[in-house]
Amino acid sequence: MKEFFNDYVQSLETYIMFRIKETVARITPELTAKGRAPINLSMGAPTATPPKLLIDSLKQALDEQGIHTYSTPKGEAYFREAVAKRMKSRFNVNLNPATEIFSLIGSKEGLANFIRVIINPSTDIKEKEIVMVPDPGYASYGEMVKVSGGLAYPVPLTPENNFMPDLEEVWNEFLKKGYNPKKVKALLINYPNNPLGATATREYLQSVVDFCKKHHILLMSDAAYTEMYFKPELKPMSILELEGAKDIAVEFFSFSKPYAMTGWRLGWICGNEEAVKIFGKLKSTLDSGLFKALQKAGSVILNSKEGDEYIENANKVFKKNQEILVKGLKEELGWGDFNVPDATFYLWLPIPPRYKSSVEFTDELMEKSGIVVVPGDAFGEYGKGYFRVSIVCPEEQIREAIQRMKKDGFCY
Repeated sequence: MKEFFNDYVQSLETYIMFRIKETVARITPELTAKGRAPINLSMGAPTATPPKLLIDSLKQALDEQGIHTYSTPKGEAYFREAVAKRMKSRFNVNLNPATEIFSLIGSKEGLANFIRVIINPSTDIKEKEIVMVPDPGYASYGEMVKVSGGLAYPVPLTPENNFMPDLEEVWNEFLKKGYNPKKVKALLINYPNNPLGATATREYLQSVVDFCKKHHILLMSDAAYTEMYFKPELKPMSILELEGAKDIAVEFFSFSKPYAMTGWRLGWICGNEEAVKIFGKLKSTLDSGLFKALQKAGSVILNSKEGDEYIENANKVFKKNQEILVKGLKEELGWGDFNVPDATFYLWLPIPPRYKSSVEFTDELMEKSGIVVVPGDAFGEYGKGYFRVSIVCPEEQIREAIQRMKKDGFCY
């Protein structure tokens, strides 16, 4: 049957989180039998119950006349108007809900389909169009570009560049390697970043906008984690706040992380009017829009006091979990200096020096102690030698993980 499927799809890797989930399911009986039932510190999603207002709004919407009929790929007017109101109140960004906002079946779907819109596919490596992606970065970015027939070029995010690389240096290195600058279609950024938790300054984000305008490159901003922060004075920004950004940029937002709505699949793209319009042409052939009851509930929570309080309380829990884990790693397990982020629910940590690779360390940690984390290699070339820990589970599980690592010899 393989001959019936295109080369792009056959070259894809199964998403790392699904591979980990399958492995955990297979070894759970053995781990449980020896008192090491899995503790999942790999989860890239909140595990709490969504806001009550959200659930109540969904239940109420289900009884509305016409709610079960087709929507539109663009999103109902009330949904887009709610998004515009939120973008104004949260980021002071003015958007036209009729032309600059489009609904998504989650931001992951939006990113993948937007890349399909901009890439002219080719099987000739010299002719492949290029999207520059963060490295380390969300594991699906590269595969999204690959399946679209393009080439993902890594932009290194390292402690040495404070996770904010000089893009002109990256560009010059790109040219030295012999790549054709005319093949570059877009730069994709992600702040706050998965897996690093890194944030970016206003000055740096302005330089990103200026870079893209100078080289005539589309700017794609994955803003999935903008509501997950621990210091009000360091509240993450929208790229659309920056001067000139709307001329060149689109931004992708998700309900999943701020409201624990991962299974609902709800989000939006906003920004450059022409880009949103062209993207909409593809979407109109692929789907018939989001379930209107989901849009109704999402519209309510976006601009509610309850929604803001939910985000604030969730961030307090994540911050406390972060403090517990950081203290355990440093005081009980001997991890030295590492970056403690001001956003997201991740920690990005170096593996102990006695291990040859991230995969060797994370496999042994899972098989011996039942602690599930993600090897840094999954996030790109510059992830080697690191691993990602998530802090969304209950604090007692984090404390148990620290004690297991100590008893089982997983000290730095």
